[in-house]
Amino acid sequence: MLKAKSLYHLIVYSILFIIVLISFFTFIIINNAHEDLQEKIQTLKNDYTDNQKELIKNHVNYVINFIDYYYEANKDKKLEATIQKEVIQAIQKLRIGVTQNEYVFIYDFDGNLIHDSVFKNNIGQNFLNTKDINNKEVIKELIKASKKYLGGYVEYIWYKPEIGKQTNKISYAKSYDRWNWTIGKGVYLDEIDKLVKEKEEGYNQKISNYTLQITSLTIMLVLYSIFIYKNATILIVNDVKEIGKYFKESQKDDKPINQNRLIFGEFKVIANYATDAMNNIKLRTNMLEDLNKNLEYKVNEKTKELTNLIDSQKKFIKNSVHEINTPLSIIQTNIDLLKMKIPNNKYITNIESGSKIIQYIYDDLSYLVKKDRVIYEKEYLEFSRILQSRIDFFDEIALSNSLHFTSDIEEDIYIKFNITELQRVIDNNLSNAIKYSFAKSPIIVKLHYINDEEIEFSVSTHSKRIEHQNKIFDDFYRENNARGGFGLGLKIVKDICDKNLVIIDLDSNEKETKFTYRFKINEDTTT
Repeated sequence: MLKAKSLYHLIVYSILFIIVLISFFTFIIINNAHEDLQEKIQTLKNDYTDNQKELIKNHVNYVINFIDYYYEANKDKKLEATIQKEVIQAIQKLRIGVTQNEYVFIYDFDGNLIHDSVFKNNIGQNFLNTKDINNKEVIKELIKASKKYLGGYVEYIWYKPEIGKQTNKISYAKSYDRWNWTIGKGVYLDEIDKLVKEKEEGYNQKISNYTLQITSLTIMLVLYSIFIYKNATILIVNDVKEIGKYFKESQKDDKPINQNRLIFGEFKVIANYATDAMNNIKLRTNMLEDLNKNLEYKVNEKTKELTNLIDSQKKFIKNSVHEINTPLSIIQTNIDLLKMKIPNNKYITNIESGSKIIQYIYDDLSYLVKKDRVIYEKEYLEFSRILQSRIDFFDEIALSNSLHFTSDIEEDIYIKFNITELQRVIDNNLSNAIKYSFAKSPIIVKLHYINDEEIEFSVSTHSKRIEHQNKIFDDFYRENNARGGFGLGLKIVKDICDKNLVIIDLDSNEKETKFTYRFKINEDTTT
C-alpha cells in the first residue's frame, strides 16, 4: 500500500501530467486545424484556378470554332479581309463576360494587336516586346504557347483597371493558323483572396471554439483524475505492474498470464488480448524472417539472370554489327564491279538499293552501340556538301520506290557539329521520307540560313498524317507497323538534337508532313 504522502505526490504529478498532455494535444489540434486550413486554401486556389482555366479555354475554343465555321461558310462568297472584319465584329457581340476584365484578345504572330474589346485604342499597335513587372515577355509567350497543338496557358502579372493595380493573371491562347492569329482570353486571380479571407475568419472562429472546449475538458479531467487516484490508483497500478511483468516474462517462455493475480475484469480482458498479441507477434516474426531469407535469395538469383541476359544482348548486338560490316563491304564492292560491266541494269540497281538500306541500318546500330562509349568531337562541317552527298546516296533507293528528291540547298553553309551525328540526323529523315511517302511524289529537302546564327534543315513529304505526334520520337515506336523498321531512327535523331540544342518542329496534316530542324551555327555545347 502506498502512503498518503506518496499518493498525494502521485496526484499532483498526475494533474501536472494531464495539464501538459492536454496542452500538447491542444497544440496538435490547433496545428492540425491550421494545416487543414492551409490545405483547404490550397485546394480552393487550385479548384478556382482550374475552373477558371477551363472556362477561358472553352471560350477561346468556342471563338476559334466560330471563326472556322464562318470562314468555311463565306470563303467562296467574300474576300478574306471582309471575312476577318466581320468575324472581329461578331466576336465583340459574342462577349460572354459581365465585367470589363473578361474579354477576348487577338494578336497576329508578329505581336500586332488585332482585337481587344476593352483597350480599343491599342488596336494596330505592336506589343511583341511588352514585359510585365517580372520582366516576362508576355505577348511573345502567349504567341509561343498558342502555336502548340492544344494551345497553352501563360501566367503573368498584369494591370487590372477595376482595382487600379498589378495582380496575377492567367491567360489561355491558341493559334488560328490560317490567318496567323493568336486568340486568347485571360482571367485575374485576385478573386481568390476574398475566398481565402472568408476561410481564415472561419478558422479563427473554429480555434476559439476549440480553446473553450479544451479549457472545459481540462477542468473536468483534472477533477476526474483526483477522484480516480483517490479511489482506484493503487489497484490499477498493481494490475498494470502484473501485466508489465507478463510482457517481460513472455520474452523467455510462452506461459499465459495468471489472471487470478488481477483484480479488475477489464484488465483480465486486456491480459487475454496481450497473450494473443504476443503469440501472434512471435509467430509472424518467425514467418517474416523465413520469408525475408527466401525473398532475398530469389531476388539475387533473378538479378543475376537479368544481368546476364542484358550483357548477352549487348554482346550479341555488338558482334552482329561487327559481323555485318565485312559481308556488306563485299556486296557493295561487287555491285560496283557489276555496274562497270553491266551498266543501267534494273536488277543491279535494286540490289544496290537494298545494300544501301542495310548500310543505313548498320550505321544506326553502330551509332547505338558506340554512343555511350565514344566522345563525338565537333568540327566545322560543310552542311551543304554533306547533305547533297547523302541525297545522292539515297537517290537510287528513292527511285526504286517510285520517288524522287527535290532539293533547295543553299551553298557554303557551315556549322560546328560532329560528322557522325549530323549524318544520322540526315539519313534517318531521308530514309523515313522514302519509307512513308506516297508513290510518285517528291521528297522536298531544304537547307538555308535563318539569320547569322541559325540555319534550318527540313524534309517534306506527301504522306499520311502522323496521328500520334507526341510519341513519334519514342523508343521502338512506329506509326505504321506494315512499313518495317525498328522504330529507333527518330529516337536517335531526338537524342542527338537534345544533346546539341537543335530545335525540332513537326507539322503533319492530311496533305503534307514536314520535319524541321533549327541548328545553331556555332553551338559549342558539350556532352
